[in-house]
Amino acid sequence: MMDTGLLIIRLVVGILFIGHGAQKLFGWFGGYGLKGTGGWLESIGVKPGVFMAFLAGAGELVGGLLFAAGVFTWAGAALITITMLVAIFTVHGKNGLWSTQNGFEYNLVLIAAAIGVALSGPGAYTLF
Repeated sequence: MMDTGLLIIRLVVGILFIGHGAQKLFGWFGGYGLKGTGGWLESIGVKPGVFMAFLAGAGELVGGLLFAAGVFTWAGAALITITMLVAIFTVHGKNGLWSTQNGFEYNLVLIAAAIGVALSGPGAYTLF
């Protein structure tokens, strides 16, 4: 049962990160692509915006792929954690904990899930 639980966590978190990366990189799923995301990042003081949007999108996409597949899960978890820490320090941290106030509650849950799976291992059901 533990292997099934780890698979569910990896798939849900990983696929959502793949989607967020695709939003930033390609404008898919209602995202704004590199230019739009880069413009927003510049507006909050993160420069150079397009390059930082690329780093965020690539981290989310690659991290999500690795995490969902259970391949180099520790690296996927690290990319997810780094991306979420950057989100906390640049956007959500100043708003406090609760997501109802645009705080970092959800980011913290994702970090906990990523680190928890990385420490536990991906389980038996992996791509390789």
